[in-house]
Amino acid sequence: MKGRHIMVWIKKGLIFSPDGQYDWVISHSMLPIPERRGEDLYRVYFSGRDRFNRSLVGYVEIDLRNPKEILKISEKPVLGLGELGTFDDNGVTPSWIVDYNGKKYLYYVGWNQGSTVRMAEMAGLAISTDGGESFNRVSRAPILERTDKEPLSLLAATCVLIEDSVWRMWYVSGIEWVHRDFIRYDIKYAESNDGINWNRDGKACLGFKSKEEYALARPSVLKEDGVYKMWFGYRQAQQTYRIGYAESKDGFIWDRKDDMGGLDVSESGWDSEMVEYPCVFNHEGKRYMLYNGNGYGRNGFGYAKWED
Repeated sequence: MKGRHIMVWIKKGLIFSPDGQYDWVISHSMLPIPERRGEDLYRVYFSGRDRFNRSLVGYVEIDLRNPKEILKISEKPVLGLGELGTFDDNGVTPSWIVDYNGKKYLYYVGWNQGSTVRMAEMAGLAISTDGGESFNRVSRAPILERTDKEPLSLLAATCVLIEDSVWRMWYVSGIEWVHRDFIRYDIKYAESNDGINWNRDGKACLGFKSKEEYALARPSVLKEDGVYKMWFGYRQAQQTYRIGYAESKDGFIWDRKDDMGGLDVSESGWDSEMVEYPCVFNHEGKRYMLYNGNGYGRNGFGYAKWED
């Protein structure tokens, strides 16, 4: 009797650890986004933090054949803070990148310090015409505005795919502030004709699986053989982030299958306390996941491969 092959994520370790290499990356490397630049060459955008603990977007470049060897680090951020008083004046964190008509569309999270609540996170968009060395905002306002159905200032962490000229987005949306430091949020869906102006109905496409769960974060979606596959972070009461998995036939209604494609913490090391912010991509017939570990990227980002 032949043995049954079971595919799982095999952790391969840290790729990049922030250590004050430049002023924009004194600490942290949050929400890594891979972008193929050559045969095995990838640029990974992420946000480091400066000495004032503000997030700024830069990148490293790696070869997937030996990803732990950093080939290049951007000396300066490719996207900095917004103007004083705007939605992103206290931090910017990348969430997705799309190549379209010779331009690079960088979807990002804009941060504000809070007042009655701890913080605000809104989705922004910046476009590069120089190959990703710099990005210019399409607007000083967020691309997802608050509505009566989504009145809270947590509309961010977007994932965007283009299908048949329709731009499809899955994003994180706030449900309620339980108190100043505790917000509940799930994942919703939007569509666009240009990647800038979005239509949405405020209905959750991926909700909680139990009463203990209260946060769904950073969706990463692939479509394979007619099936949509989503990896995301989730939190429960008395438990830090873990990485979950869901499938869908249409991208609207999702079936949670965390045990089939999720990722748990390690027994020790840089991702022993939490795993979060997955970004999954395929390369030459193999599947990879970039993700953060302890302290929301305090120790850097690492990767896993989908293997027997």
